[in-house]
Amino acid sequence: MTKGGLPFGRGLMGWVLFVALAIMLIILLNKNRGNYVQITLDEFLTRLKVDKVETLTIETDDLSGKFRNVEKIANHDVTLFRTPLPSGPAGWQNFTQYVYENRGTASINVDNQSSFLLQVIAPLIPWLLIFGFVWFFVFRQLRNSAGAGGMLGTFGKSKAKITSKEHTNVTFDDVAGIEEAKEEVMEIVEFLKNPKKFQRLGGRIPRGVLLVGEPGTGKTLLAKAIAGEADVPFFSISGSDFVEMFVGVGASRVRDLFKQAKDNSPCIIFLDEIDAVGRRRGSGFSSGGHDEREQTLNAILVEMDGFDTNDQVIVCAATNRVDVLDPALTRPGRFDRQIYVPLPDIKGRMEILRVHSRKVKLGPNVDLMRLARATPGFSGADLAAIINESALGATLANKEYIEMDDLEEARDKVRWGRARKSRVIDEKDKLATAYHEAGHAVVQYLEKDADPIHKVTIIPRGNYGGATMTLPEKDRSNLSRKWCIAMMKTYFGGRIAEEMFCNDVNTGASADIRQASGLARKMVRDWGMNDRLGFIYYGDEDNRPGMFDMGPGGREYSEETAKMIDEEVKKLIDQLYDETRQILTTNRDRVEAMAKALMTYETLDTSDVDRVMRGENLTKPTVSDLLEKEQPRRGTVIQPGPTGDPDVRPGLGSGPLPAPG
Repeated sequence: MTKGGLPFGRGLMGWVLFVALAIMLIILLNKNRGNYVQITLDEFLTRLKVDKVETLTIETDDLSGKFRNVEKIANHDVTLFRTPLPSGPAGWQNFTQYVYENRGTASINVDNQSSFLLQVIAPLIPWLLIFGFVWFFVFRQLRNSAGAGGMLGTFGKSKAKITSKEHTNVTFDDVAGIEEAKEEVMEIVEFLKNPKKFQRLGGRIPRGVLLVGEPGTGKTLLAKAIAGEADVPFFSISGSDFVEMFVGVGASRVRDLFKQAKDNSPCIIFLDEIDAVGRRRGSGFSSGGHDEREQTLNAILVEMDGFDTNDQVIVCAATNRVDVLDPALTRPGRFDRQIYVPLPDIKGRMEILRVHSRKVKLGPNVDLMRLARATPGFSGADLAAIINESALGATLANKEYIEMDDLEEARDKVRWGRARKSRVIDEKDKLATAYHEAGHAVVQYLEKDADPIHKVTIIPRGNYGGATMTLPEKDRSNLSRKWCIAMMKTYFGGRIAEEMFCNDVNTGASADIRQASGLARKMVRDWGMNDRLGFIYYGDEDNRPGMFDMGPGGREYSEETAKMIDEEVKKLIDQLYDETRQILTTNRDRVEAMAKALMTYETLDTSDVDRVMRGENLTKPTVSDLLEKEQPRRGTVIQPGPTGDPDVRPGLGSGPLPAPG
């Protein structure tokens, strides 16, 4: 607890008492021992007889006092002195009587009782200090912090963070593009605020809510909004926080977390990335009952729906790997409700862009709907990054507000990486990249089932030496066979154009090869788009049984079937590769014109591609013209052409947007 910014409690009082006791003992030990000089009894008696002693204090075992003036004893100037007394009670009494008879004008104080007490306590003082140190610094700390972990300190304590409505600035107004998911979690908040409304007809609120979706879709943001809207305690913890090097600590932390939650009910527990501890039990080699992760999962299962269940504690969890979770965790009674948080559609992207653009200055030419249309497959986190990157870019350009060009550049930067305009490229490699991208663009333009072209460039961006960017006309939730074939032909166009016009090939088509091969294998093995293999799924299962229950190579099908899959994949690729070569051979002049335009202008937009394909000449200013126009204003000579790391191949990774799925 805190009061006025300072901590109060028994812990602080214990420290104060310990420090005070230590100071008192130190003072007691050093009492009357500051500047006293030890002298012999004869030296003291000699000066007592001639009345050179001013004050005397007679104690049990010694005598201390002060001379009237400085005395020279054994080459030392002595004012305060101390001398031992005769041993035994009779000797002490006789000596005291002798001193009284010969004291002259000296004042005498007898303190035999306090000296006796000091004599008894003094040997115990070091042991008291040692015991006090051990008690306050070791045992007391272990006792206060052990909790469910025993003598292991804080290992068994839950690491959950408690968040209240006042400590978060995220509400449901900040969540956009996932309206259905937002409505479902709003029901949870409404129940916590007014439980009698739901109990009137005998209904029971779900004990657990599982948020499922791709990374960046807003699962954690939804949880923050729940904390901002619900007027109840909100415990948040990550799945990885349960696991430590000590066996049993994860289960201990689960029990401690739910104990805190029950003590503060009604409340909400949020488990982020629950797949870290909630994976299916009994898979692989870790199938024993003493596996740490399985113990943690067992503790979660019992706490969520065991004999001691509290309906006032709602567990909310988030994961993007719901397929690997244990079935006991996702059954009704534990996570009763699974809320799917999808990638936003065009309407959702528009709303998300509006939310994130509230904090930035937008120019009059900004069209958020156009940007929403140009960002299919982008998550909410990607859209937030676009707004932020555009604001940074406009600031570096000393603009007063964000323009549409800044947003489009930010979109390309988030998806493909930063444009590396300063990269040095050999003229031969630049020409190969131009033909590579021209092959992509011509095939994609002619294939009616492919997505429309957004931009073609040979400026390196990220790991790509060039790119043919697409602009889908709609959100694509299902991939048709015609679209897959059109995109595969587009992937082949770059390599074939290099072969036709450069009489050589390079590693620039490596990304195209991976994308085309992956798409072909999914068509044959996963999506049933092959007549020979039929309507059967041969893909990998994440929740498949142990490896000893499966066929050769960890597959659930025979070697003959595997050979058939490889044959059909190669047959499909070879067939489409030959068809693509025929397309480029027929449109050889268009490929050449597109490559020359790319060498001249480096970047072509949709209208430029249309004019080149129609056989028209482009009349817009070239890169050299723009640099010459800029030169008098800047007063420096700028050489055209991209530059950069000469060790990286310019065509590496060049190609269109990877196919989803």
